[in-house]
Amino acid sequence: MSRNSKENDSWLDTPVGAEWPSPEEPEDNPFIKWRRMLLSWHRAIEAGWSDGDYVELVSEINQKIERTSGTRFQVTPTGIWEEASSLLPRSVLWKDETGNVGGSHKARHLMGLLLHLAVDAVGKENRLAIASCGNAALGAATVARAVDRPIDVFIPTWANPVIVSELEELGADVHVCERSEGQVGDPCMFSFQEAIRNGGLPFSVQATENPLTLDGGRTIGWELATAIGDDHIDDLVVQVGGGALLTSCAIGLLEAKEFNVLSKVPRVWAVQAEGCAPLNQAWEGIPEMSSENEVIAFAKKNAAQLMQPWEGPTSLATGILDDVTYDWLGVIRALLLTKGGSVVASEENIILASELVPDLGIPTEPTGSASIAGIISLMEQGKISDSHKVAALLTGRNRGE
Repeated sequence: MSRNSKENDSWLDTPVGAEWPSPEEPEDNPFIKWRRMLLSWHRAIEAGWSDGDYVELVSEINQKIERTSGTRFQVTPTGIWEEASSLLPRSVLWKDETGNVGGSHKARHLMGLLLHLAVDAVGKENRLAIASCGNAALGAATVARAVDRPIDVFIPTWANPVIVSELEELGADVHVCERSEGQVGDPCMFSFQEAIRNGGLPFSVQATENPLTLDGGRTIGWELATAIGDDHIDDLVVQVGGGALLTSCAIGLLEAKEFNVLSKVPRVWAVQAEGCAPLNQAWEGIPEMSSENEVIAFAKKNAAQLMQPWEGPTSLATGILDDVTYDWLGVIRALLLTKGGSVVASEENIILASELVPDLGIPTEPTGSASIAGIISLMEQGKISDSHKVAALLTGRNRGE
C-alpha cells in the first residue's frame, strides 16, 4: 500500500475516514475493536474486501495464535497504584503488557504487519526477517509460526538462553550475530539488512525498516487512552530502545484526542538507561526552535552528528540496549507534540524498579519495568512531583534464566 508523507520520519498519519469505535463495542480484540482506525483495514476496503472479510481474517489469525502459544490478542489490563512507594508519585496508572502474545508489547507491531501481508496477499516464498534482543523475536516467531511463515531471527550473543530455546521451539531459524572487531552499531541489524537485500521481508519493530510496524503498535495508545478516559493524567513514561513503542503509543494518544476520547494528551517522557542513551544524547544536541517541523528538519539534516551509535551499551535492562534509537525522529516528534522530554535512568534506579514492580504483583523483567525507573529518576530530578498523576507501560514478562 502507499505510505504517508512522513514515512522517513518514523510516523504514520491517521487514515482518511478513520472511525473510533463506540463505547458500547463489546469486542476485546484490539485489531477488531479499532479496525476502522487501522491502515490495514482501509487497505482491505480499498481492495474490495467487506468489513466482515477483515473481521474473519483477524479472528482466524487470532485463533491460530492462541493454538500456537496459548495466548491471543486482547485488550491488556490497566490499574492504578495508590501510595505504592515513597519512590513514586501518589498515583500511578499502569498498563501491563506481560500477558500479551509473546510476553510483551512487541507482537502488537508484528500482528499489524501480518495483517498487511495478508491483505496484500504476499506469498510465503519470501522469508520474514527480524533483528532482536529477545521479546521482539519471540513476538515475531509466535505470529509467524501461527500462519506458517518462515522467519529468520538475528540475535545478539548475550540473548537470554530461555528466549533462544523458545525461538527454536517455535521453528524460527536463529542466527547469532557476533560483533566484528572495530564494528560500530548493532551487528544484528547488519545481518538483518543483508537478509532484506537478499529478498527477505522486514518483519521488524523498527519503523525505519518498515513504517507499517507503527500501525499495530497504535492499539496500545488507543487502549491507554480509553483507560485514562475523563481522568487527567499529567505524564506518561515509556522505555525507549529502538523507539517504535513510544512513537506508536504517542500517535494513538494524539489520535484519541482528535476523536475527543481524551481532553488532553499527557506529556510523554522517553526513558533510557545511563549505560545506553543515544536518544537523550541526540535530544540534548537539538537547539530550541519555534516549531516541530523546524526541529525535525534540523534533526534530519544533522542526523550523523546527533544520532551516533552508543559505544559499549550496558544495563540490566537489556531490551533497551539498542546502539542507536532507530525511530528517533518519531520519538522526537512525539516529545515535541506532547511537550514531554527525555530522562536517563541510573542503573541503581533500573535495579530498584526491577525489584519494585514484581513486588507490586506484575512479573516484569528489568526492561519491562524501566518506565518505573524513569519515574523514579524524574522524581529525583524534580521534573515531576508526588502530586502528579503519572502513567507507565510495563512491557515485558520475566522469563527467568
